[in-house]
Amino acid sequence: MFAKRLLVFLLVMGLVVVVAGCGGKKAVEETPSDIDAPPVVEPPVEEEPVVQEEPKEVPMPVLDDVFFAFDKYSLTEESKRSLEQNAKELKRASEATIVIGGHCDERGTKAYNLSLGEKRANAAKEYLVALGVPGSRVAIISYGKERPFDPGHNETAWAKNRRAHFVIKK
Repeated sequence: MFAKRLLVFLLVMGLVVVVAGCGGKKAVEETPSDIDAPPVVEPPVEEEPVVQEEPKEVPMPVLDDVFFAFDKYSLTEESKRSLEQNAKELKRASEATIVIGGHCDERGTKAYNLSLGEKRANAAKEYLVALGVPGSRVAIISYGKERPFDPGHNETAWAKNRRAHFVIKK
């Protein structure tokens, strides 16, 4: 009989505990400890895309040769106009460096033509520098009669060979 009373008492106490525990409180669910909670993932922050400008490519200039009269290194008005156009192109392509080659026709000695070719290249360089092209961007060389543009042996060929020729290095 004592066992029956004890059993009833425990049932009543259990009922009281259950009713008292449910008194409007929400049950807290526990997460099993062997499973990690998923990390909180925040939405990515949208950043403005970085727009890199393409470097502006400046095409290499096209430079005109200048021509000289027989046995002369002075610039003609036509040569000056060509050099003025060359100076504009070189200023636009500010990274370009050039070599001006002085050339002669086949008449005259090798030494004379090398000297005359140097004077022709120098005349062209000095005019470009006077127009604002930095002298550090311009080198000269004389080829004399060694590199003719036209291999002919007449006045037409010789006129083409008496020149200052421009070669772009960079």
